[in-house]
Amino acid sequence: MHLRDATDDDRDLLLDVLLEAYNWTGEPRFTREWLTTDPHTVRYLGGWKRPDDVGIVAVDDDGVVLGAIWARPLPATEPGYGWVADDVPELTMAVLPGARGRGVGSALLAGILDRARALGVTAVSLSVEDGNTAARSLYVRHGFVVVGRNGGSDTMLREL
Repeated sequence: MHLRDATDDDRDLLLDVLLEAYNWTGEPRFTREWLTTDPHTVRYLGGWKRPDDVGIVAVDDDGVVLGAIWARPLPATEPGYGWVADDVPELTMAVLPGARGRGVGSALLAGILDRARALGVTAVSLSVEDGNTAARSLYVRHGFVVVGRNGGSDTMLREL
């Protein structure tokens, strides 16, 4: 597995990853069309790649995408589900089904934390839905703590 920086050309790939994150249960709860038209969801990738966006894509030796993660600061006027503060970027990530259980999520998370730290970011946040125990366990292992609640999800924070 290799990690590479997400580029301007990765918006469609990241949209596929976002769809996977939203459909983490394995059921098709959301569609790609919904992701691109829902005003709240558009915040996560609209205008990708902005100067303050940072992302990583995990690929195998053949260049097949295994998953991706990105961080984007969102303002209080247009918060994400895991919003904490304007200066705290929110993470979005997913590992594609065939790549789960192989350390891809840990590698992506460690990589984005390193990149965010190098950019001077002091904390990152995310949202994890109730029932998504695999993701929640991963986040806790990487030092995230619950700092709030939004509907059926916990908002988690990792200070850097």
